[in-house]
Amino acid sequence: MTTVQQEQEHELMDEMAIRRALTRIAHEILERNKGVDNCLLAGIRTRGIYLAERIADRIEEIEGVRIPVAAVDTSSYRDDRERDGEGRTGRESLLERSVVQGRKVVLFDDVLYTGRTIRAAMDAVMASGRPEMIQLAVLVDRGHRELPIRPDYVGKNIPTAKAEEIQVRLKEVDGADAVVILQG
Repeated sequence: MTTVQQEQEHELMDEMAIRRALTRIAHEILERNKGVDNCLLAGIRTRGIYLAERIADRIEEIEGVRIPVAAVDTSSYRDDRERDGEGRTGRESLLERSVVQGRKVVLFDDVLYTGRTIRAAMDAVMASGRPEMIQLAVLVDRGHRELPIRPDYVGKNIPTAKAEEIQVRLKEVDGADAVVILQG
């Protein structure tokens, strides 16, 4: 990183703040769903899957029950990507019908911005089966929605300017946990 990049970057959440936010979200999921019976955590690639795994770990610590976790690949459901003649890019969502059918699906993403990734994830889930309901959990909600999507569980609301960028860094991908804002 250059000195200029360091001056433009500001840490909003450290490892402990992320841990606390995820623990709170785990408790909120348990309360809202009266436990985890018939629930599935579905993490949106890439960082959402790691957040879903961490929530599953917290819920197991609290309830003593392991909740299933699945990965969702939204790339073939994006409205801003190249498509084949069928209207899809040729990839699958990674969810199996039997995993989704009739379940309460809690989608996880790192940052909620325009809502387009979430719309694509909901399309991927619905293409895999008919869930009982879909809920949304995000580590950071930065505003600027283009679609009428609202999260059920939020780690932290961080109002931003459109020129700013929020980056979630996780140990599994980036070597350390942090949420930073980059001033553009």
